[in-house]
Formats: sequence, C-alpha cells, structure tokens
Amino acid sequence: MTNISDDHVKVHFRMDIDEDGWPPASVESLWAVHLGDGMVRLDNTPWFVRGVASGDVIKVELDGEGVRWAGETVRPSQNCTIRLIVLKDDGSAAARQRVLEVFHRLGTTGEGIEPYRMVALDVPPEADLPRIRKLLEHGEAMGWWHWEEGCVTAAWQAATQT
Repeated sequence: MTNISDDHVKVHFRMDIDEDGWPPASVESLWAVHLGDGMVRLDNTPWFVRGVASGDVIKVELDGEGVRWAGETVRPSQNCTIRLIVLKDDGSAAARQRVLEVFHRLGTTGEGIEPYRMVALDVPPEADLPRIRKLLEHGEAMGWWHWEEGCVTAAWQAATQT
C-alpha cells in the first residue's frame, strides 16, 4: 500500500460468515484512492474479502451516514490476492516476515497480521506466477502454511495449470 493521503478513503465490504465462523467479521474496510463519480481504486490487499485485489476500480455507494459501501468491480487490476495462514513456528512475526520476504523475491508485495497468523499477498501479473504457485503448494505439503486464492485472474490460472 502507498502512503495514506487526503485522496484516500475507507471502503467497506459486507461478507458472509460461514458455519465455522469464518471470516471473523461481517465487514472488512479497505483503503482506496477516491477517483470521483462514485469510483475508488483499492490501495491495499484484502484480508478476507473475496473477488477483489489491490488496484481494482470499484463502484461505491454512500449510505446515510457517509460510509462508502463497495459495489461491483468496474475495472479489475489484473492483480491476484493470495492468503496464507502460517503454521511454521506457530505463525510468529518472524515466520510471517520470512514468508513475505520469500514471496517478495518472486515479485509480490504483502503484509502479515498477528491474530490470525496470516499473510496476504498482492500478486501483480508480472510476478513469477508459476514459481509462486509451486512454492505455495510446496509450503503446504511441508506443513509451513495453508493457503487460498482470494482473487485470481485468467493469467494466474493459465500460468499455474499443471
């Protein structure tokens, strides 16, 4: 995410909680750049929201209290959102940081969050998609993490088919 400036706003996404209580909230708020005309460009990687990625242009609606609620994606960024729950070293801050550093070398950005031992990766289209997928699968097989695709593109699917 870039530095927060005056053109940044919070956008709220409603989420359905499954029978296991996941995600742990019914609303996630993401930073976005206000573009005008009811549009924003997401400027951070979602922890829980599915189907959106950093850089996506989203239509928003203001409610009566001035809260911006996410609507449809108007222009996808072609970035992917990949989330990991880090198991190695019980998901410690150091373990999460190592995960971020390894994936950063393959062209991603991201951040970790302690309460859920999670790492959220923003994967741009120019990243090494096949190597990222292989590393994700290898790490899961080794018991280092569990991972999921929060938002993927046709390029991700094509590059990672075996």
